[in-house]
Amino acid sequence: MKAWRFHAFNDMRLDDVPDPICFPGHVLVEPLCVQPSITEALLARGIPTLAFERVKRRLETEAPIQLFGHEFCARIVEVGEGVTQFQVGDRVAARAKLPCGQCSLCRSERSDLCRKGPVIGFDLPGCFSEVAILPAIALVKVDDRISDSEAACLQSLSDSVAAVETAQLQIGNSVVILGQGSMGLECLQVARLSGAGLVITVDVREEACQVSRELGADHALNARSTDIVAEIRDLTGGIGADVVFECAGGSPKQGLAGSQTLSQAVDAVRSGGKILGVSWFGAPLQLDIDLFRERSLRYLFPDISTQAHLQHTVRLVASGRVRLQPTITHVLHGMKSVPKAFEITANKGEYKAINPAQVMMQSSL
Repeated sequence: MKAWRFHAFNDMRLDDVPDPICFPGHVLVEPLCVQPSITEALLARGIPTLAFERVKRRLETEAPIQLFGHEFCARIVEVGEGVTQFQVGDRVAARAKLPCGQCSLCRSERSDLCRKGPVIGFDLPGCFSEVAILPAIALVKVDDRISDSEAACLQSLSDSVAAVETAQLQIGNSVVILGQGSMGLECLQVARLSGAGLVITVDVREEACQVSRELGADHALNARSTDIVAEIRDLTGGIGADVVFECAGGSPKQGLAGSQTLSQAVDAVRSGGKILGVSWFGAPLQLDIDLFRERSLRYLFPDISTQAHLQHTVRLVASGRVRLQPTITHVLHGMKSVPKAFEITANKGEYKAINPAQVMMQSSL
């Protein structure tokens, strides 16, 4: 079969590889729609972010290897021994992080907390191929009311659900979301469903602000033309927001905000409030810990998304409570479009993309 493999950073090739064999506890699927996450798009270029050292080590010792492709919708074509919850023809999506099955957490029925297991697309092959093998434990069935494009966003949405759950919003909390890419827009909608009161969003792109307004933001501020900290304080009666989600930080080379938005989050949150760190920065940061202590700030990080989170995303999207279609701006066709999808996703500002670019894999090569 054909599969995209990385021979090095910045070197992906469409290679002929052996067809996968369906092992017990696994399924074979044909990928229908796949999108590179922003993390994958940065790593493909060798830009430090989450899992950089792991990917670098694998490329140095194992290349060429199949990498990435954990955000997908796929159709099952073969079911392995012991798999009873799925059948041929089912459409599925997956959570990326899997339990190891051997540690004390897994043995005590707390496998949702395990961080030692493999990650689809990083340790296991993802779905940038004609056929893929996936562990059934990672999968959830996609509702017929959800399109292939929307289903490819469910993994990201499950992480956003986990982020909002970590924030433990109280009814009527004022919420600020810095960054209106895919996860920022998802956090916006899930926070609304979870009881948020005033919701203020921020981005530097007017097209993102427009989508944010469409999806329920009370105020969508363009940081290029507004002093956002002053405006947020004005909108919150001078005290700042109860909760701030920081979803914009990362490599400035790719149009992300560096650490500037974290500083803005500190200035925009009220004393005693919470900052949810959703972004990956790719390098250590210096923080004024005494300021956090003085103002009793909570700097929290999202819990790992679980199978329950993923199943909940299916209900949210199938029922229309969360809308993903307005965020899907670039849809490509055919496996040969995969490098272009990485290019668009790594430079979303240049291409005016909101969500990562998607590839409909079953179109002609």
